[in-house]
Amino acid sequence: MACMLLLGACSGNTSRPEAEEPATPVQVSTAQRRAIQHIITAEAILYPVKQANIMPKISAPVARFLAQRGDHVREGQLLAVLEDRDLIAAAQESKDLYAQAQATYQTTSAATMPDDLIKARTDVASARQALDAANKLYENREELLREGALARKLVDDAKVAKVQAQSQFDTAQQHLKSLERVGRTEELKSAQAQRDAAHAHYQSAAAQLSYAQVQSPITGVVSDRPLNLGEVASTGSALFSIVDISRIVARVNVPIQEAAAIRVGRPAAISGPEGGIPGKVTVVSPAVDPDTTTVEVWVEAANPGERLKPGITARVSIDAGAIQNAIVIPESALLSSEEGGEKVMVAGSDSLAHERQVETGVRQGGDVQILSGVNAGDRVITSGALGLDDKAKIQIEKSGVESQDDQKDQSGK
Repeated sequence: MACMLLLGACSGNTSRPEAEEPATPVQVSTAQRRAIQHIITAEAILYPVKQANIMPKISAPVARFLAQRGDHVREGQLLAVLEDRDLIAAAQESKDLYAQAQATYQTTSAATMPDDLIKARTDVASARQALDAANKLYENREELLREGALARKLVDDAKVAKVQAQSQFDTAQQHLKSLERVGRTEELKSAQAQRDAAHAHYQSAAAQLSYAQVQSPITGVVSDRPLNLGEVASTGSALFSIVDISRIVARVNVPIQEAAAIRVGRPAAISGPEGGIPGKVTVVSPAVDPDTTTVEVWVEAANPGERLKPGITARVSIDAGAIQNAIVIPESALLSSEEGGEKVMVAGSDSLAHERQVETGVRQGGDVQILSGVNAGDRVITSGALGLDDKAKIQIEKSGVESQDDQKDQSGK
């Protein structure tokens, strides 16, 4: 009887239908076609908007320091004075030489009759008198020769003297004309050249003296002053470092795909340890870094109270504009795919979950843009999809937000 009862029980179990697979409760959200804001975020290093490393133009010991590290300085403010006693003496000497050359030029330009010109005119007058005397002597002897009272030789001697006197007169007259034509001009040019050279030398000495006073080229804060009083300032090393941090520049490296959407002038924000400040994009590099395949972007912002310091790392958010007519789903619907990439589970009208491989785009505020794999109107599973197999049976539950919406509709009715 026991065996018969056991057989009856076994035969009863085999005749039962198999148990149905239980439905997994899930929550869904409908994929919508709408605009999504494109916000690009990345880590950046902060730099001052202006920076100056002040190197002296002369090498000399430091006589006085008028600014210390951390001091706020203005453009043109005197920061230090270098030893300049030798430069003062050289500048004074050059000034005196210039004054002397200036006086010489004025004397030359005011003179009415230079010595060479006076001598040349005297020579012409003497030569003319000698020529006149030679002419008279020749004429007298020639007349005496005709009367037979004088020998021919004396007449010939007078003729030779006349020719020589004529030659001397012509030479003296030509020399005078040359002096009158060019001598005066050349003398003035020489005096002017000496004056100009002395003036240039004086300007050079005065400039060297001015280099002993070190001034700030920008308005900012003294970030470094490596030397102490009495040490020699060298032309090859910085005496001061000045940074202007009234405005700050964040330099960020952005992937090529995202950098294509960034334009100069777009609004941005810089977030640091002391809070966030608004700014805008000022530079988008036209070149790609071959090592990182990124594009360098600069975001500049005002730095009230100098809260953000150069050299720190900050978070930069760049508003690249809105992407219109995009397919958007909640980011919570994304799952990691076994084949790599990302996937979502779509709730079908057959009460089954369907696996879809997706390509994502912009992410913003808990939403993500879907480039492929999901269509507008599809219901993606946002809760309960983890571990769910493809074509698994599901039961859609209302989320808290949907229940509140239903309550509002009922109260409205």
